[in-house]
Order: sequence, then structure tokens, then C-alpha cells
Amino acid sequence: MTAPKILFWFMQKGYLQGVFWAIMINVVSAGNDTITRYTGLQMHWVQVLFFRYLFGMLLVLPFMIKDTSLFKTTQISGHVLRAIIGTIGIGACCFSVIHMPFSENETIMFTQPFIFLILAYFLLKEHVTKHRWFATIIGFLGLLIVIRPGTEMFRWIAVVPLISALSFALLDMFATRMVKTDRDVTLIFYFAVGTMLCTTVPLFFFWQTPTVHQLLWLACLGLGGNLIQVCIYRAFSATEASGLMPFRYTSLLIASIAEFIFFGITPTTNVLIGAIFIITSAIYIATYEKRREVQKELRAA
Repeated sequence: MTAPKILFWFMQKGYLQGVFWAIMINVVSAGNDTITRYTGLQMHWVQVLFFRYLFGMLLVLPFMIKDTSLFKTTQISGHVLRAIIGTIGIGACCFSVIHMPFSENETIMFTQPFIFLILAYFLLKEHVTKHRWFATIIGFLGLLIVIRPGTEMFRWIAVVPLISALSFALLDMFATRMVKTDRDVTLIFYFAVGTMLCTTVPLFFFWQTPTVHQLLWLACLGLGGNLIQVCIYRAFSATEASGLMPFRYTSLLIASIAEFIFFGITPTTNVLIGAIFIITSAIYIATYEKRREVQKELRAA
């Protein structure tokens, strides 16, 4: 298969394409979490947020200027709500990433797929099959093993990633609807502009002039933030959102690997055991969804 054909495959609709983009969300997110902690230990997390959004906007702006039609949108209220929710969600995530181990933060963030599954069922009216429910329950059992309910894990700071998980679930809901009318670049641009404006006022209370080295890392953070949104839009454009939820669990493994490489923190035994449940659920739903897709194509033929 030639390179253009391979690239063409990634942009097509289909369950495997959706799985690829869902996993890429976690890969890029792990990189962003690493940069966030690194820069967040040197400056206030509000400033990290502001520069993430600023560079995210600047990186997309040339595409907007080249094709001014990208500025057009019929969902102004949707962009405003996404900006507000995104500021809350990413702000909470940034705070927890700096002050909590990646593995612990990710396990609490895993409530997002469960929240989204419920939202997709009631608001998007998506049909959630018993196989998807079963895979999600298995993933939830793995999550319980990692979290260890009743331990000191459930201190007040655990509420922060929960707020982030709810916010991200709502953002995913907006993405599944807005991607149908607005182009990816348009969504990314207005999200970056809106979230940047939301952090401008509090920035004045925590301003610290960044070094050139810090600015380079913050620019990478902005690029990563845009790439995460691209992966989200591509995933939700390729297949039904609820079918991809088990693959969001791979973020635990990816984040744990990143944390070990860059910060020398090793995942606990509970994380590894829970990961087995999570991976099992992902493989199960992938096999089921692929078989379902093939059967649908055969019936259509």
C-alpha cells in the first residue's frame, strides 16, 4: 500500500479508523500531561493554561487567514459553551496533572467514558448494545482495582479530575454534534480563542515572565492541544462515539509509561492488574464491533 493510500485510509469512516484516532488522543494527551507537569512546576498553572491556548490559536491562525471561509460558523453559542466548559475541564486537568501521579489522575478521569456512555444514550439517542455495556463494566472493574476505594486515594484533590472528566464528557458531546456542520480547523480556532479569553483575567494575578526555553515547551503544549482536538473530531467522524469508549482506557497505560520515562515513577501492582481488565474489555469490544461492521457491509451488498 502506497503512502497516499495509507493516509487516505486514516481519513475514511470505519470502526478501525475510529479506534486509531481514539488511541492517538491518549498518546498526544500523555505528551501534553508531561509538558504540563514540567512547566507547571516552574510557573503557575493558570499561566500554563493561558499560553497553551495562546499558542493553540496562533498555530491555527495562518490556516484561517489563508481560507477566510473557515471563520464562518452557525454555532456561536456552541463555541462559547465549549470555551467555558473547556476552560473548567482543562484547568482542572492541568491542576491535577501537576499535583497527582499520572496513574492516579488517569484512573479517576476514567469516569469520563461512563459519563459519556450515559450522555450518548440519553442525549444523542445512540443505541448502546449489551456488548458495549459489558465491555464498559469490565473496564469499570479494572478501574476499581486501580483506584482501591476506601484508601487515601479519595482525598479532596480527587474531586478535581472528576470535574475534569465531567467537563470532557460534555465537550465530547459538543464535538459529536458540531463536527457535522463546522470544519475541524474552525472548531479548534474558536475553542483556542474562547479558552484563552477565559484565562486572560486570572493571568494578571499570577504573571511570571517565561524564559525562551519555557515558551518553546508551551508552544509544544499548544500544538498538542490542537492535535488532541483533531484526533477527537476524526474519531467521532469515523464511527459512533460510544463504541470507542473502551479504548480511552489505554490512556492509563500510555500515561504510566510516560511518567516512568520522564519522572521515574513506576505504576503500582494494582495499576497493572487493573490494566489487564481494561485491555481485555478493549479487545473484546474491538472484535465485536469489527464483526458487526462486516456483517452490516454484507447485508448492504
